[in-house]
Amino acid sequence: MKLISYNLRKNKAARELSVLAERHDIDVLCLQEADTESLAPEIGELRLISATTQNRLGLALYARHERFTIHEARSFSLKKSMHDRILQPAHERLLAARVTDTEKGHDFVVASFHAAPLTALNSLRRHQINAALERLDLLGPGLPSLMVGDYNYPVFQQRLMLEMSDLGYDLSLSDARTYARYRMFTGHYDFATSTGFAVNGVNTLPQGVSDHLPILIEAEPKLVPIAA
Repeated sequence: MKLISYNLRKNKAARELSVLAERHDIDVLCLQEADTESLAPEIGELRLISATTQNRLGLALYARHERFTIHEARSFSLKKSMHDRILQPAHERLLAARVTDTEKGHDFVVASFHAAPLTALNSLRRHQINAALERLDLLGPGLPSLMVGDYNYPVFQQRLMLEMSDLGYDLSLSDARTYARYRMFTGHYDFATSTGFAVNGVNTLPQGVSDHLPILIEAEPKLVPIAA
């Protein structure tokens, strides 16, 4: 299974999605900072599963409609930063779906995540990440889960990796930096967090008009039988 996660920078990169989906033959597309009211219902073979409705900077999920059956999709609010309280860019920072892969014969949970910006502390972002993972387990108890997106976590990543490992999750960084707007803030911002998945690669794709570079994740859930 191949996924792309992309922060569209206030929807400016939306016009790139069709080319990305076709070029990389992806199965799932996870978006951040999307204008969800203007998103296309379909992008090639991908169909819009769900999108947030309360955000100025929204989240969206697309999936290959011939391969996946969507059982439930939900958005979640997470603990707010001061930036959120003042500017209110995002009430919902997690969008997740419980999915059956009819081709491979298993269920899993996939999610698009957007952490608080750099004006917040890493401790708040860790709180958001932990809370998001709890929501995924509630959506699909015991199922493999894969959460991708903009974690806004360019420094002290080793601590985050250790904390994720203690919770039973793997944190996967891409092979090259994913943010390029300001030289002093460049680094790895866009990650994948998983449990019950074998993540075979996370690659940074060439930059488009967004300040974030899209990442391509190749992952395979460890087999969990489809629920009766």
